[in-house]
Amino acid sequence: MSAIGNDIDTILIQLFIVKNRYLFSPAGALFTLFFLFFLGSISAQDVQSQALKFGRVLRLVDAFYVDTANVNKMTENAIVDLLGRLDPHSVYITKSEVEEMNQPLEGNFEGIGISFSIIQDTLIVMTTIPGGPSEKVGLRPGDRIIKVDAKNITSINLKTQDVFGLLRGAKGTTVNLKIIRKGETTPLDFTIIRDKIPIYSLDAAFLLNKETAFVKLNRFSATTIEEYTSAMKKLEKEGKIKNLVLDLRGNGGGYLGAAYDLANQFLEANKLIVYTEGSHSPRKDYMSVTNGDFLKGNLVVLIDEGTASASEIVSGAIQDWDRGVLIGRRSFGKGLVQQPFALNDGSMIRLTTAHYYTPAGRNIQKPYKDNIENYRNDYLKRFERGELFNKDSISHADSLMTKTLVTKRKVFSGGGIVPDIFVPLDTSVHYTYFNTLIRKNIFFPYVVSYIDKNRNELLRKYPDFLKFRTSFVVSTSMLNDLMILGEKSGVKKDEESLKLMQNLIFRQIKALIARDLYDPGTYFRIMIEDDAEIKKAMELLADPPSYARYLNK
Repeated sequence: MSAIGNDIDTILIQLFIVKNRYLFSPAGALFTLFFLFFLGSISAQDVQSQALKFGRVLRLVDAFYVDTANVNKMTENAIVDLLGRLDPHSVYITKSEVEEMNQPLEGNFEGIGISFSIIQDTLIVMTTIPGGPSEKVGLRPGDRIIKVDAKNITSINLKTQDVFGLLRGAKGTTVNLKIIRKGETTPLDFTIIRDKIPIYSLDAAFLLNKETAFVKLNRFSATTIEEYTSAMKKLEKEGKIKNLVLDLRGNGGGYLGAAYDLANQFLEANKLIVYTEGSHSPRKDYMSVTNGDFLKGNLVVLIDEGTASASEIVSGAIQDWDRGVLIGRRSFGKGLVQQPFALNDGSMIRLTTAHYYTPAGRNIQKPYKDNIENYRNDYLKRFERGELFNKDSISHADSLMTKTLVTKRKVFSGGGIVPDIFVPLDTSVHYTYFNTLIRKNIFFPYVVSYIDKNRNELLRKYPDFLKFRTSFVVSTSMLNDLMILGEKSGVKKDEESLKLMQNLIFRQIKALIARDLYDPGTYFRIMIEDDAEIKKAMELLADPPSYARYLNK
């Protein structure tokens, strides 16, 4: 760590030790910020002077302002404004947000172990986590929870955050539920002891054919590499895996360490995976330490405009080392490293401290200096430029091109990772109807109602997913029932779009039913059947010479 870095650490320690002094007044948080932001550019004396100045303003407002002033809120607003002027990813996080934000990355939380949906102001169990507290006591998908610890929760305009407050809690604590179950004449009572509940970063892992594995990750968390390696070992027992399709579409990132571990799976030892560097953060290289478990097989990575941060680290390393072929659309373009700094009241700031660079030296961060608002509207700008439909619409200035490390292919060096094979976004006007049904939450209530009426019969006829996948057919009457539900919710039936979207709607219904009856991964097994990027990946993997040509091998 640099001398400046050491100074910052010392300052933070001092701030947390001196608990009863001015530094822990409402202005204390801002005092910390002034040190963090300005220590490298102005003297410590000037920083202290500015911090004292702000503190005096707060005290004057508190003592003499004509109306009651909330100095805590004023301080938070000042912090938010200050960070917002730096870059799009330096942010202030309140104490309550701090308590919530790490759960998806840590890989677990404490609660009763269900996924749920609120439909018509009723809390409905969608799935129970395998091995979790709810499954152990016999709670089932489709159960309606009407009371929690004797408190009625129906017809009270229940919100998702309310449910978290009611059902989450410390491991070992007890919650009592009263539920209504289809087929039962009276409500049922359950006593559930809360426990640690895993949060999975791996959405699905299965074989596309006997030689090709498919793995989809939704984030990079503390448990990602364990989930990935466990899934691959299981798939290797089902077939001889020569190819892997790694789906990082829509994966917004997460832990850098998890991205590093995954990239290491595909590279030999002593290969640079990523490095970070900033004005006050000296360069730090992250090298692969062992030969990865999947060194020789063909690798395809799917990316799109939602692939960001840690996902771009993995994609960039694979592309720079000519290890695999990238398919899809240009990634998001987030190449900034944030470091958390705790504040005195349990809140924190997440401050950008460095850029990260791919092995070939690419900084993939898209521009934000001139106009942060444009940065936030980047997806719309890409849409308007036609970039989501035509690869030629992506700007390739010579100054933004570099070469890969093995075969010296030209690759884009700014504003995201550009795939080797472009697949346009399908934005047929007819998708509007389908997407409206999704946005208006028509599918979930319909599927819940359908399974309520038919669960036992479905499981009798289709005892496993393979039987369901090959034999179950969504009927026209099911489609009509869905359309009626849509019209009741204000989604007018569109006959022309329905003709073109019917198969997609059938697939969505079937996938949601499968997810409820079997496991979450079955949803993706059905939905990928007409996936353009996966089709392109399978075509490429079926033609080894073409795969090699894309890598100049």
